[in-house]
Amino acid sequence: MSTTTELLRARRFLPLFVTQLFNAFNDNVYKTTMVLFVVYTVYNSAETETMFSSLASGLFILPFFLLSALAGQLADLRDKARLIRWIKFAEILLMSVGAVGLFLAWRGIAVDTVAIPLLLATLFGTGVQSAFFGPIKYAILPQHLKPGEVLAGTGLVEAGTYIAIMGGVILAGLLSEAIEIAAYAIIAFALIGYAVSRQVPTAPPMGTQETIDFNPFTSSWRLVRDTVHNREVWFAILAISFFWTIGSVLFIQFPPLAKNVLMADPKVASLFLVFFSIGVAIGSVAVNMLLKGEVSARYAPASVAAMGAMVAVFYFVCRAWNAGLRSQELMDVSTFLSYPLAWVVLGSLLLIAIFGGMFVVPLYAFLTTRVPANVTSRTVAANNIVNSGAMVFGSVLAFALSTIGVPLAEQVLLSSAMCLVSIWLGYRLLVAERAARPVRQAM
Repeated sequence: MSTTTELLRARRFLPLFVTQLFNAFNDNVYKTTMVLFVVYTVYNSAETETMFSSLASGLFILPFFLLSALAGQLADLRDKARLIRWIKFAEILLMSVGAVGLFLAWRGIAVDTVAIPLLLATLFGTGVQSAFFGPIKYAILPQHLKPGEVLAGTGLVEAGTYIAIMGGVILAGLLSEAIEIAAYAIIAFALIGYAVSRQVPTAPPMGTQETIDFNPFTSSWRLVRDTVHNREVWFAILAISFFWTIGSVLFIQFPPLAKNVLMADPKVASLFLVFFSIGVAIGSVAVNMLLKGEVSARYAPASVAAMGAMVAVFYFVCRAWNAGLRSQELMDVSTFLSYPLAWVVLGSLLLIAIFGGMFVVPLYAFLTTRVPANVTSRTVAANNIVNSGAMVFGSVLAFALSTIGVPLAEQVLLSSAMCLVSIWLGYRLLVAERAARPVRQAM
């Protein structure tokens, strides 16, 4: 904990931490406000709502697949702090467009023909922004932190991201019926994030100047191919990617599941995401304490096994929910919490996220500590490419399951079964780590 406290006071870490916190916070204020408004106000069927949620998730994720290779090259070959400032400036422009879409939707002006396309275009733009920011926020850590601080810094970045998501989701739930305020808020938060980003210390390129490949397909293929030979990094990427496949399915399901299975209003849907975010933040810090700063996959298989078990508990609670329901009207938070099973729902979500955070945080540290310093951004970018492909697959899977009429609760059970693959990947990573340890010790 002393390392954590020291980092939060240091200029070499704090401005970056706050910048990425505002980045995640504002993304989620915008994205959650938009999805809740459309799900609860524009559409009126579980299938259409899930399809829209899937489309929104897919549009946000697609830029990671297309642009991560370029983002990784730029981050390794340019000053990372300067890139962060340009990215945060672009956010101001994006949120201005999104604010117009929210305002039109609130006024009911050309909702289907103008407002929703503007909202989705902005969401795609925030995906582009995040695709360029993602490689930097992890790859800059070994450049500014000591070797023994990298896992703590990674855990703080991950915990901060989910605390920001939690705050953004809470605010979005409050603003879901005050869209005009949300339109102004997202611009204000973008301005604050840009101001803080100007305090991030310089982070110049670590290697020699290279030519940038602007072709998204050849550069992506080359980037991913170059990581396969490093088994620790490659299995970490595969494990992270499958984890986010499961996560994307769960996140897509939350708003329509809250409305159509648990009969809850938008604020309860936000509460689900809040508990999920709190859990990941707790897990991110807890695993650093357990590992005492060591980058290791020691707890990965057990963590994801526990996560899968809690997803199964969540499924059975959802199945049992209607049996005790006294009303078919959408419940507010206080009414929802009056049901004893509500606390089981929230508790299972919290534990899913805690174990998920414990699983995934050390894996991100593998990406920046098991490769040379001059390719860390590109390694994170390779991870983002594979992650985004997996998350797009998760979005398509959720879309397809809804299209063929698979009930939402059964989709949750599928997520639990998918954790079996993550257990196997976590075990393979642990084996690769143990095999590579004598080589590292001899260096």
